[in-house]
Amino acid sequence: MDTDVVRAVTTLTSRWARTLPPGNSVVSGLGLWPLLALLASAADEPGRAELAEAAGVDPGTAAGQAVELIRVVDGASDLQAALGIWLHQQLKLSESFDSVIPVEVTGALTGDLAADKAKLDAWAAEHTDNLIREMPIEVTPDLMVVLASALSLRTTWVQAFKEQIRRVYDGPWSGGAWHWLDRVDQDLDAVRVHETPAGRLTVITVRGDADVDVLLGIGTPQASQPDVLAGLLEAALEPQSGQSGSALLELGQPGDELAPALRLGQTTSRHPEVKLSLPSFSVQAEHDLMAQRDLFGLTTVTTDPGPSGHFSAISPDPLVVGQAKQTVLARFFATGFEAAAVTAMGMMRTSMPTTQSRRLEATLDRPFAFTAVHRATRLPVVTGWLSQPTEPE
Repeated sequence: MDTDVVRAVTTLTSRWARTLPPGNSVVSGLGLWPLLALLASAADEPGRAELAEAAGVDPGTAAGQAVELIRVVDGASDLQAALGIWLHQQLKLSESFDSVIPVEVTGALTGDLAADKAKLDAWAAEHTDNLIREMPIEVTPDLMVVLASALSLRTTWVQAFKEQIRRVYDGPWSGGAWHWLDRVDQDLDAVRVHETPAGRLTVITVRGDADVDVLLGIGTPQASQPDVLAGLLEAALEPQSGQSGSALLELGQPGDELAPALRLGQTTSRHPEVKLSLPSFSVQAEHDLMAQRDLFGLTTVTTDPGPSGHFSAISPDPLVVGQAKQTVLARFFATGFEAAAVTAMGMMRTSMPTTQSRRLEATLDRPFAFTAVHRATRLPVVTGWLSQPTEPE
């Protein structure tokens, strides 16, 4: 895997995660990045530069990197990944289309809204193992191009947790009873403590049985949500960085807090060990990327392109990105972890500008008269007066 691409995806994810509102949420920068890279390769200036900066790519090589990223991810044991592009059959394509869009993943939109929706939904379900069954964008008559990525992950823990209902008596979750997970193992270095600008960060790696791990990060009570998210993503890039659990074991006395949410305890086991406790969780979110278009480099390409359009490499018809959404979910439970994301962008063909003229506007919002006349003779057939409307809402 190209390390520059990994860093670019992580940077995008971190920047996005920093904007999340308080509360449960989840995003997939990996699902979004290939679409931004493809758009950057196909866009005209100034949208091309905006998209390239947001994705952290060279637009000249971005399309190839997007396809390669999906190929590598799909080759992992616990992961599935797919890229899909659908073109309306009435859209005229540019001669340069093949050089910016991977034709091997293209399909057709027929204009039959129900059939097209069913096709897109089926693709989303197929490539997320039925975890997500609908494409997040709306299928409309003016939809000309759909770009989408799908990801799914299913892994089983190397060592399962024990699950029980537990009531919490202290802290922000006090008073509630939750499905709680516990396990004890001897992998001390699954725990690492990092020094970050926002303070110390405890990171615990929960290993999957194939090629996916889940990292859990917790900062000090004063650390902000954006800083903890950013710190965890940075720690994920350097798995051997920070202070190891085996080193921490030699510090302090039983009962001492060594780092956020990490205390030194005692065990009757003959070997040092780690006890991990946390609630099981299931988080699902839907994101409208248009609400943060500047964050994703979509500012220019979502505005009226004028007669030339933003994507002349795709089509001579003026195209604009009219929809950009993501549906994503993540579940952490006793025996494993599963997640899925479908990210989609819809491009619309815009109308040519029309001239405007003056007009007269009449609004009959008080009592008025009416009559019906015979056109040839001008004979009034019925005449009347409406003092108030007669048909209720």
